[in-house]
Amino acid sequence: MSKKGWFLFFFTGLAWGIPYLLIRVAVKEVDATIVVFIRTAIGALIFIPITWKSGALKASLKYWKWILFYTFGEMVGPFWLITSAEKHVTSGLAGLLIATTPFWSAIQASIQGDKSVWHHRRLLGMIIGFFGIFLVVGIESLKGKQSAVAIGMLILAAMGYSIAMMTISRKASDADGKAINGLAMALTSIIYLPFALAHLPNHAPSTKVTLALLTLGLIPTALAFFLFFILIAEIGAARGALVTYLNTAFAVILGILILGEPVTLGIKLGLPLVLIGSYFASHKPINQ
Repeated sequence: MSKKGWFLFFFTGLAWGIPYLLIRVAVKEVDATIVVFIRTAIGALIFIPITWKSGALKASLKYWKWILFYTFGEMVGPFWLITSAEKHVTSGLAGLLIATTPFWSAIQASIQGDKSVWHHRRLLGMIIGFFGIFLVVGIESLKGKQSAVAIGMLILAAMGYSIAMMTISRKASDADGKAINGLAMALTSIIYLPFALAHLPNHAPSTKVTLALLTLGLIPTALAFFLFFILIAEIGAARGALVTYLNTAFAVILGILILGEPVTLGIKLGLPLVLIGSYFASHKPINQ
């Protein structure tokens, strides 16, 4: 990988590793609906003009039914589930559970007829990963330090991500990714606007929370997508997908260093297993 590739890989991973930290900060003062509205509105304001000018936005509208499906599966549902869950779990645990997305993608691919899922390497990855999830969920829930309901919400969000991504990849494979996400962000912000207005706080958020919200919209919701598309062009989709594992590491590390979150037994045991399992489960054998 070139220096440019490593640079893009590192900063894309960092950009997609910080939202859990920022959300954890924001939900201390504002409702989850406000967080979702602001991050998607900022993203839409950046992506819509760019893709409109290039013509990609108009060209993508022919897939409006699948973009609508993607909007609910990728943003409307998961963004609220993750944000609400982070009121009751650490940002590191949130990032770790979202890293289970490749497992659900592998299962969905199998249901759709992809027999490579049952290749011994991928199957081993799924077994290792699910054992890691079992340890994280079981230990964190039984110890009572993390909400079992919130953990379930995060796993449901990961499932939503996998279904949305696989569906839009099959049904709108030639559509521009920036246009799809710009439209999805715009629709999500419109849907959440009335709920955000209904949950406005009685006083202005602190400077720290305001900065967290702005950063959430600018970096992980907007900038990260630009970096990711450049990264894919530089190193290819297969290696680009590995950024998922870097995201998770950043989410856990930043939660510990900045928020002072504890390094729990569940994370100590589950994190390496989930990362190793995700790596093997998400990669097809070369001869497939």
